[in-house]
Amino acid sequence: MVNTEHPAVDRVRAALAEHGLNPEITWFEVGTPTAAAAAEAIGTTVGAIANSLVFALDGAPILVMTSGAHRVDTDWLGERLGGAIERASKDLVKDATGQTIGGVAPVGHPAPVRTYIDTALRDYDVLWAAAGHAHTVFPLSYDELVRITGGTEVEVVPPAQ
Repeated sequence: MVNTEHPAVDRVRAALAEHGLNPEITWFEVGTPTAAAAAEAIGTTVGAIANSLVFALDGAPILVMTSGAHRVDTDWLGERLGGAIERASKDLVKDATGQTIGGVAPVGHPAPVRTYIDTALRDYDVLWAAAGHAHTVFPLSYDELVRITGGTEVEVVPPAQ
C-alpha cells in the first residue's frame, strides 16, 4: 500500500487550492525522479512532464519549469536573464522550496521563488508536475502553470538554427 500522506504534498495541495485548483494527486509505488520515469509511469510523452529545476541565478534560487524533452542551456538562459546560472545544491533546493530534488512542485514553497516557464510546454494540453514528493504527480494546463506560479514565459534552449 502506498502512503499518501506527506507534509510537502499537503502544502502543495493547499497552495493549489488557494489558486482554485483541486487536481487528483497521483502517488506511485516507486519514485519518479526523472522526466522519463514520470512519463513512463503516467503513460504520456516525456515532453508533457513539467520538470521543476532549481538553479542559482547569481546565487539566488530560481525555479525553471521545463519540458522533460529539454535540457536547460544554462549559459544561454543566463545571458537572457542577465546573470550566471548554476545548478543549485540539494541544500539550496530544500531551503528554497521545502521539497527535495526529484519531487519539487511548482508551488507550495515556504516563500515565493522567482519562476520561469519553458514555452515549449505550451505544446501539450495536459502537463504533469511533481506534487512535493518524488512519488507524486498532478495534472494541469500550461495556462494554469503560468497562473499559479506567476512565472515568466521563456525559451530555455536556443531556437533551432
